[in-house]
Order: sequence, then structure tokens, then C-alpha cells
Amino acid sequence: MKLVIISGRSGSGKSSALNVLEDTGFYCIDNLPAGLLPALVAQYKQDSADSKRLAICIDARNHTKDIAALTSVIQQLPKEVSTQVVYLDANAPTLIKRFSETRRKHPLSDENTSLKQAIDQERIVLEPIAAIADLHINTNQMSVHDLRSMIKKRLCNDLHGENMSILFMSFGFKGGIPVDADIVYDVRCLPNPYWEAELREFTGQQAPVQKFLAQQQDVQEMFDDISHYLTRWLPRFERNNRSYVTIAIGCTGGKHRSVYLSERLSTYFHQHYKNTQVHHRELNRLS
Repeated sequence: MKLVIISGRSGSGKSSALNVLEDTGFYCIDNLPAGLLPALVAQYKQDSADSKRLAICIDARNHTKDIAALTSVIQQLPKEVSTQVVYLDANAPTLIKRFSETRRKHPLSDENTSLKQAIDQERIVLEPIAAIADLHINTNQMSVHDLRSMIKKRLCNDLHGENMSILFMSFGFKGGIPVDADIVYDVRCLPNPYWEAELREFTGQQAPVQKFLAQQQDVQEMFDDISHYLTRWLPRFERNNRSYVTIAIGCTGGKHRSVYLSERLSTYFHQHYKNTQVHHRELNRLS
């Protein structure tokens, strides 16, 4: 049985994530009191003959004591239940903007607590869950479409397996380093197709740029070094019970070199880790 616990700060996209899981066959419950989790799992196992996928949202609407005790609650679950905790987050300015646009009330705000104070307080309240999360997703620069795509890639592509999920993410340093990356590689030292006028408008997913970069010795050496490092150390992550690893590859604009290498690395490691995905942060913004 697969159990996914969705948590995170209000406005970070928890409802959207839960909706994606429901669309892919999970039985979903929002705002479950944490203390009821063992009983729910036991009942669900008994009643559900076919689907063995359960997703619940536990967040700051829970009592603070229940949030702090979530680790011990999870430990009470049967060993055959594969539990993964996913924590969604965004920075305060982004969350304030989202609440202002939707005109929704923050669950911790009242006549004595401003929106900014409620957002800051919620971060502190949820620290015990953030600390045990298997996967952190920062949604600062994500649209709802981007988030839905990310949830599908990370949680819905290997529903029946227990293999570690690997994501290669290309990005541009001009847009900032992805804060939810586990490993970051800087490839700005490589030859840049941007300075070739006939290649500037293409991307690392297209043949002209791929041909150019494939002919560069430095690019091949970078690919070899990264692949050798990951070949050696990813099994150590897996033996340490890591469910998710995000590997970010960055160049200046996130359009050529990082995209090309992320695609190549994803193809290469898919031979060994079936749940290997690729995501191009800057290209997704343009599409």
C-alpha cells in the first residue's frame, strides 16, 4: 500500500497536488487530524480491495501537538505501508501575493494576526513536518500547470514500484538556484551556443544545439564526470532510504547547455532508475 502525506504552507499548492493524485487513482482526504491516521490506514486496507493508494493532507489546521507527533504516528503504521511525506513551500512575498489575488483568508490569521504574521507563524508550526519530508517542492516560480506536471513526474510515474525517483532539472542562474535541489552542477564554463548567431533561437532539446554541444570535448568531459559521480553515489542515497533526489544542472539562461546535459543524463540514468524524469524550469516558463 502506498501512502502519500501532503503538507506545506497555505497557498503553496497543496490542494492542486491533492487533486492531481486523486485524478491518478489515489483516494484523497484533505485536512485529516494526524492522530486518526493509523485508524484510517487500517480501515482503508480492510475496505479497499483494488486500489491501494491513499493520499492525505496534514497541515497547520491540525493541532500543534498532533503536528509535532506525526513522526511517531507514522511509525505506528504497518510495515507494508510505503509512506512518503511531500512538503510544498514558497517564500512569504509569493504567498502574500497569492492570497491577495484570491482574497482567501489564511487559516492562522484573525483580527489580531496579519497575513504576514500568519505566514511566518505557519512556517514555525510546520517545521516538524518539513524536517521529515522525503520530498520538498518549492513553488515560488511555478504556475498551477507547472505544479501539476511536477507532481505527476515525482509521484505518479512509478505507482507500483519502490525505486528511488530521480529528477534532472535544468535552470538558468539568472533566475536563481532551485532551492529544493539536492545536488547542483554549474555548467556555465562550457561553450555557449548563445554566442553562435544561428543557434541562439534553438534550445538544448533541438538538433542544431545538440550537434554543436556533442562536438565539444569539454561538454563530453562534463557529462562523464557528472555521470561517474552519480553512478557511484546514487546507490548510497538509495541505501539510505532516500525516495527522491533532485539534480539541478545550471547554465546562464537555462536554455541550451543545462537543457542538453539534463536530457542526456536523464536518458542515461533511466537505464538504471526507471523512475527518472527531466524538467526544464526556464523552458516551461516560455511554453
